[in-house]
Amino acid sequence: MLQIVVFAVSSLLLLFHLNLGITQKSALQSATPQSQVVTNVAAKLPVRLLIPAINVSANIQQVGVTAEGAMDVPSNTVDVGWFKLGVHPGERGSAVIAGHFDGENGATAVFSDLYKLKEGDKLYIEDAKGKTITFVVRTSRIYDPGYADEVFSANDIAHLNLITCDGVWEGSKKSYSKRLVVFSDIVH
Repeated sequence: MLQIVVFAVSSLLLLFHLNLGITQKSALQSATPQSQVVTNVAAKLPVRLLIPAINVSANIQQVGVTAEGAMDVPSNTVDVGWFKLGVHPGERGSAVIAGHFDGENGATAVFSDLYKLKEGDKLYIEDAKGKTITFVVRTSRIYDPGYADEVFSANDIAHLNLITCDGVWEGSKKSYSKRLVVFSDIVH
């Protein structure tokens, strides 16, 4: 049942994003040459996440949706994964980045200390052009899997939401029982 809910929410987000993207792309293409559109999009791709409070400096992979309809995760434990079907960090809405909590045999991973972040801590995203966008932690919450509504919400300002595992390891599911989400807001 939970997988169906996650798939449904992810599918709706994907359809919303694709529909919005088609509308925006059509309007942009009518006024801008195609080569310039590709260059502008590539220039604002997020490439690095920096969180000084917990000593994180990680490359950003682009991730999509798994076959089960959930947000995919980065391919290793040292990088983070930006949900490329959502908004870019710094744009209006909620950009989402996931990272592993641990690796094989409990090895430390990029977000093993994410739970230590507190209100007021700063996060930085660097894009492909070297521009840095600053976010400040607002709060963090622990959820059961299938929490997509708040994490992927569209709203009036730019947010960056970080996700990792939490709770108890469930060997039969090969997953943790909870998810930790850190919510942050853009600093102007």
